[in-house]
Amino acid sequence: MTTKLTPTQMAWRAAQDIADGAYVNLGIGFPEMVAKFQPPGREAIFHTENGILGFGEAPAPGSEDWDLINAGKKAVTLKPGTAFFHHADSFAMVRGGHLDVAILGAYEVAETGDLANWSTGPRGVPAVGGAMDLVHGAKMVAVITDHVTKDGKPKLVERCSLPLTGVACVTRVYSSLAVIDIVEGRFVLREKLAALSFDELQAMTGATLHCDGALADLDVPAL
Repeated sequence: MTTKLTPTQMAWRAAQDIADGAYVNLGIGFPEMVAKFQPPGREAIFHTENGILGFGEAPAPGSEDWDLINAGKKAVTLKPGTAFFHHADSFAMVRGGHLDVAILGAYEVAETGDLANWSTGPRGVPAVGGAMDLVHGAKMVAVITDHVTKDGKPKLVERCSLPLTGVACVTRVYSSLAVIDIVEGRFVLREKLAALSFDELQAMTGATLHCDGALADLDVPAL
């Protein structure tokens, strides 16, 4: 079986594309780790729906202050200039188009950019929550996800089968096997693991992959 990226490596790769000074919301799960990997010379301003702007990475185990948490109830640290505000003000920032990037997890992403990251099933996320605001409020929406489900089914598909979080909202996917853009209703492959052939990747993808121009190796450090 082809080696795949770990969640930490996916988060590292996503962090490399965040511009200096960008206002960024990180979704619950894999995306939360992006805050650990800001490239040297760049600093993003991280936002969380429960009312913090400018928080830092997770504290060392044992040093958590549980009054300081993100929307996923994970402990965070504070940077100089961190701001606190009401939950309603936080969503006014989201809905007002003041976030540059939202990075979310996913159950399914369609080639049209549709996103499904909640489920009515017994083991799924039970409600759409604030993600429905994020996907249409942020200027760019990216997804971090395993390329396939635990039972090997594609998560990148022609059409989502689960309830939608947003329509035509995702523009880039950082998967455990590849980096894929969504351009005019198509999955456009930008990077893939060097050990994985195009045909092998296509077999694990539920929609047609396209190549526009040069295809790079997906190269990440051993974190």
